[in-house]
Amino acid sequence: MAVKIRLVRLGKIRTPHYRIVVADSRKARNGLKIEEIGRYSPASDPSLIEVNSERAQHWLKNGAKPTEAVEALLKVTGDWQKFKGIAGSEGTLKTLPARPDKRVAYEAAVKSAMNEPKDGATTMKKRAAEKLAAKTTPVESTPAAEVAAEVVEAPVTEAVVTEAVVTEAPAEVAAETPAETSAE
Repeated sequence: MAVKIRLVRLGKIRTPHYRIVVADSRKARNGLKIEEIGRYSPASDPSLIEVNSERAQHWLKNGAKPTEAVEALLKVTGDWQKFKGIAGSEGTLKTLPARPDKRVAYEAAVKSAMNEPKDGATTMKKRAAEKLAAKTTPVESTPAAEVAAEVVEAPVTEAVVTEAVVTEAPAEVAAETPAETSAE
């Protein structure tokens, strides 16, 4: 029986994936296989090539002939050089960088979200912003500031009271001073 190491095509129309299999050369491409020894996915960058080196060496030593495509893949992984006994058995296979664990990435995202400002993307109304500012910055009162506040408030309140009395009281009472009315 003539044994070949070849590719079995899987995947959709424009996204091929292959399995590296050992099969009888007289069978169909995707037909009966003896053993699956690897995978090949050319769509990713760099291409994914996984070969069980021990099983590939076993079948090569027992007379299995690789197809041209599989021979190129075995050269990349270094299995062909190892079988032939020539230099370069480490191969030129490029691997994908290790992906961070999903849990670690999630925890990092949560931690960065906790460091963002609490007020969010919406703008606060003017009163709410003033109240927040008043709470965050305590006002220190000094005796001079308190006296100035009293001076500013006092004339305003007296003027309001005087006007109220004038508008409500008859003309005779308005002419009298507060001291005269209290004496009577």
